[in-house]
Amino acid sequence: MVDAGADMLHFDVMDGEFVPNFAISPPLIAAVRQITEIPYDVHIMVTHPLRYIKALAEAGADFITFHIESSDEPNEVISTIKAHGIKPGLAFSPKTPTEAVIPYLSDIDLVLPMSVEPGFGGQAFQPSTFEKIAALHQITQNFEQPLDISIDGGVTTEIAPCAIREGVTILVAGTAIFRSQQPEAVIEKLRTGTA
Repeated sequence: MVDAGADMLHFDVMDGEFVPNFAISPPLIAAVRQITEIPYDVHIMVTHPLRYIKALAEAGADFITFHIESSDEPNEVISTIKAHGIKPGLAFSPKTPTEAVIPYLSDIDLVLPMSVEPGFGGQAFQPSTFEKIAALHQITQNFEQPLDISIDGGVTTEIAPCAIREGVTILVAGTAIFRSQQPEAVIEKLRTGTA
């Protein structure tokens, strides 16, 4: 996907507990790091994120995005990620209110309101995510450090322009790119926000 024009690679790490699926291990991420310097956003859908941070830092993560619904204390996870020289991100599932992440926004670099239920690819984008994006954008406008707002799940070239208008700065697209016969064209449409 780097050759197709991607600006960042997004990896999903799943533990089979927080979500029922397993996906991508730190050694695989490290292996890909051997062939590209593109930034890595590693999204960990795991019950205990603290167990993964050291290995993911060593694997080459630039961002580690964990879930507010996980079992470890969020401030401890954030500080541990930062201690490894990585940018912390905070994700929250569709049923979790935006208010749950507000206390942590000034301490992170990326916030990810999930636009599908975590753990399964190919789901349809949930339109209620637009309201969360707009609220997060409004809250973070006056921050000293800019905060990236990402969306993940069901992102298509039709969804992208609306998401960008609401304040999204990172679009995570899997199915839309990997199922396309022209991934370069899809990535360019996502980047420019043209349907």
